[in-house]
Amino acid sequence: MIYTKTGDKGETSLASGQRVSKTDVRIEAYGTVDELNSWVGALQSVITNDELRVENGKQLAVIQNKLFNLGAALSEAPGEWITETDVHTVEKWIDEIQAVVPPQRAFILPAGSEPVVRCHICRTICRRAERRMIEAKASEIALRYINRLSDYFFVLSRLICYQNGESESAWEKVQ
Repeated sequence: MIYTKTGDKGETSLASGQRVSKTDVRIEAYGTVDELNSWVGALQSVITNDELRVENGKQLAVIQNKLFNLGAALSEAPGEWITETDVHTVEKWIDEIQAVVPPQRAFILPAGSEPVVRCHICRTICRRAERRMIEAKASEIALRYINRLSDYFFVLSRLICYQNGESESAWEKVQ
């Protein structure tokens, strides 16, 4: 059965079995990670460049699974859910993208084609998740992972622009 009725009064259970308010910072943290995971799926659905679809589609699938792991860690499930290897993997992907795209010469606006904008949505939700995770006293490794992930979505937006021949929207100070 999909409904349990146990949350009808504004409480839910952590993986430990502890009952907490649905406004608890841990629930807010893994709820934001869940939202991010949905947006990663939405991003994956609009990547059209064949090269990007294959390689970054694999990366996005890995990220989605790791985000479920992160949610488990935030819900206090026992075990090692996010590791140093996970952080290094995302750093490797960032370095590979950085080796392809031209150097960044300006602040970049979160604008462009739909895949680019979805990258920026993922990036900003990562930042919000990080803030919620800090409130929830998440582990250092979990915080480093979500921080790197926001960088990944930024450089992925740049890669999509570059490989699709799009211009990045540079910030211009407006008077």
